[in-house]
Amino acid sequence: MITYTKFLTLKGSYYIKEYDGGKKDKKQTRPVLETTVIKNFKSEDVTIIIDNIETGNKVTVTSDDDAEKIKQYLGSKFV
Repeated sequence: MITYTKFLTLKGSYYIKEYDGGKKDKKQTRPVLETTVIKNFKSEDVTIIIDNIETGNKVTVTSDDDAEKIKQYLGSKFV
């Protein structure tokens, strides 16, 4: 299962993916393009954690959720 995190800020939103680092068991994070997330979301088992930095709310959306929830939190591109 692939896990992406979407951060919502005042200036916009961006996606990151965590990788296992090779040294000292550290996790590395890298930004990911939205098109990559859409492609993987439609074809594989993907979980997206939506983190609103301003309010502190976190919502988890998986590729198995109903279309209304996906459209509400991620937009019509992901359906």
